Amino acid sequence: MNEKLYTLLDNSFDDMVSIRRHLHQHPEVSFHETNTAKYIQDFYKDLGVEYRSNVGENGVVARVEGSKPGKTVALRADFDALPIQDQKDVPYKSTVDGVMHACGHDGHTATLLQLAKAIHELKDELAGTYVFIHQHAEEYAPGGAISMIEDGCLEGVDVIFGTHLWSLMEPNTIQYVSGPIMAAADRIEITVQGAGGHGASPHQTKDAIVIASQLVTNFQQLVSRRVDPIQSAVLSIGSFVSDNAFNIIADQAVLQGTVRTFSPEIRDLMESEIQRIAKGTALMHDCEITVEYTRGYPAVVNHEKETAYLRDVAQEVPGVKAVIETIPQMGGEDFAYYLENVPGTFFFTGAQPENAFPHHHPKFDFDETSMLTAAKTLGAAALSYQN
Repeated sequence: MNEKLYTLLDNSFDDMVSIRRHLHQHPEVSFHETNTAKYIQDFYKDLGVEYRSNVGENGVVARVEGSKPGKTVALRADFDALPIQDQKDVPYKSTVDGVMHACGHDGHTATLLQLAKAIHELKDELAGTYVFIHQHAEEYAPGGAISMIEDGCLEGVDVIFGTHLWSLMEPNTIQYVSGPIMAAADRIEITVQGAGGHGASPHQTKDAIVIASQLVTNFQQLVSRRVDPIQSAVLSIGSFVSDNAFNIIADQAVLQGTVRTFSPEIRDLMESEIQRIAKGTALMHDCEITVEYTRGYPAVVNHEKETAYLRDVAQEVPGVKAVIETIPQMGGEDFAYYLENVPGTFFFTGAQPENAFPHHHPKFDFDETSMLTAAKTLGAAALSYQN
């Protein structure tokens, strides 16, 4: 049966590329993916496949029932874009100013749509049920996964599989991790409220820029001196804003950044230590410092049994160059919520193009042949799971 699936997918590759490029030209940011959701709905409507729209807001969930009883397997793809200006010189460049698919979600969607079509064509020969979860708003917390789960997208599901096309990994490879594969992604915003004044009279002020600079420097010691070296953590300050004239000492500065961890204990430690350093710095300078620590997605933790199963299945998929145990990535992913509810695994499909740029880069692109590898691997995992 897998061979029949592979043939159908091979024959649909041109359509897969066409869908991907259409979506790439018409991107929509998180929680505003109205036209993208309609495109997905129309695809299933034309196939005659049962689907639900507006799942958890903009999500779409389609179901294909096999002719024989069996397990229920879910496959997931995200479809939101990013507020980034597309700088590629390609025919399928984004037509929306300031918005582009810079993370491969257009490819994820094209992959899952053509896989769903192939499984639908084979349904009379298949056992079990196949659930295709098209998720909105992966890029922006709280994300779309949690609301789709609350709206029932995992009801009756026995296992879930998902993949991410990865632009900096060798194309057409499958790379897996058992246990944590992507980090918890939290956000911090820190406001330093000092006392401004004339640049010529610093002794009469509480310089918010100096105080905030001390915070940035002291935060860098958290990972190196408070986190067990065997564990992992990242604290990055990405924004430091204090807008003043050249001769005025700032009364306020605002820092924004991100914290990435795998362990719940280290996540708690980072939050408490940031609060402690801020409190101590405020006491030292006799000023007010407020910390807003917002927990984003939890870590993506793959289930051991399902990960080993996926690894074994991928080794038999034609076109897969290698199946590699890789290292966890510090990027965040709300696929974590699915894995907190049902067994499953999330893996990377290498998709490095000739001129590779990292995810979220204005020139991001990927090797489109890797969509076929992703579709075959996900399809083989879904069909073989019935056995």
